[in-house]
Amino acid sequence: MLRYRLTHPTILAALASAGHGSRVLISDGHYPHTTGAHPAAERVYLNLAPDRLLVTEVLDALVDAIAIEAAAVMTPPADQPEPPVFADFRAALPGVALDGLDRFAFYDTARRADTALVIATGDRRTYANLLLTIGVRAD
Repeated sequence: MLRYRLTHPTILAALASAGHGSRVLISDGHYPHTTGAHPAAERVYLNLAPDRLLVTEVLDALVDAIAIEAAAVMTPPADQPEPPVFADFRAALPGVALDGLDRFAFYDTARRADTALVIATGDRRTYANLLLTIGVRAD
């Protein structure tokens, strides 16, 4: 019996086949899901409608199911303010620093072979993309 809230079978299968150091991309509705991640990564499309689901809703389900050792965000140009969604990411990931990558570095990182899962959302917030690194669960 599952002891956490995540029940999506494809996401669970992808997480089960991933391991320590594998990456999970939770992307907003603006992200290039086909070309912006490794071709072998499992893709799950949860972008049913605008703002369904949100990246933060998917994140809430994942933090309950996996250990997260690192997180990277796509940062806006230096002349733009930090996106408000970053505060939501920090609140959901206490003790995990957000590593900022510019747009093209973020794409390059997501295209690496260690990206095991891409979860597309309908989130319309700008820069609401989050690349998680799976860690080791102590319990």
